[in-house]
Amino acid sequence: MMKNFLKIALISAIVFAFSACNGSTAPQTQTRLQSIVKSGELVLGTSGNMVPMTHSIDSGKDAIGFDIDLARTMAQTMGAKLVIKVMPFEKLLPALENGDVDLVISNMTITPKRNAQVAFVGPYMTSGKCLVTKIPNLATANKDELNKASNKLAVLTGSTSEEYVQLAMPNVVAQSVATQEEAIQLVRDTKVSAFLTDYPVCKSTILNNPNDRFISVFSNLTYEPIGIAINPNNTHLLNWTQNFLNRAENVGLFNVLAAKWLGDN
Repeated sequence: MMKNFLKIALISAIVFAFSACNGSTAPQTQTRLQSIVKSGELVLGTSGNMVPMTHSIDSGKDAIGFDIDLARTMAQTMGAKLVIKVMPFEKLLPALENGDVDLVISNMTITPKRNAQVAFVGPYMTSGKCLVTKIPNLATANKDELNKASNKLAVLTGSTSEEYVQLAMPNVVAQSVATQEEAIQLVRDTKVSAFLTDYPVCKSTILNNPNDRFISVFSNLTYEPIGIAINPNNTHLLNWTQNFLNRAENVGLFNVLAAKWLGDN
């Protein structure tokens, strides 16, 4: 009797194990990209303070610019609506890591430090540092010529410009500001020698403020590869974005955006 009971129990256990392995299973968790497509919303994180790449409007509720048009095209390709979250530049990557945004497009340079924190797709643009100033010989100065205690440079908080001054020009006084407008006003009022930023921002500043007689030239102070930041766990979204950028380049999207926002290719 006991042998029969043990035999039945053993058979039942085997059948149960086989059923558990081969029967119906719980549905797989959706990838972030699949969730975006299902919800119909792609959430973008951007600083909104680097014209013409990203410029906040409506008291920070919306934004326009090269980066915004790029993100909007991505959303449309996904069949989703673009939702924009404007926040301070230094809070963008923490928001990405916390899942508050799906991706960050904000004239963000791909640096080894940032890349160790999150993944990047791109670059979709390469740039370099330049100065917006009223001092002619300062606009064309090299790093050694700039590295003087008499020079005071405005930089955006959390930017590679801020980091560059701290590491490469220790004698320079760096005044960190939250917005591009603050930096421009400091140069206008001659409270700083110049505004150090990326070339598209320099170019836009010159074009939009003709009466200030600002001076700026492209320099080779730094190499700035600009990319799209994505949470490294979202491999499906990373793969899709890389394929999107490849297609965008081949169909001429970047030429269209450059002509619209930068005035050239």
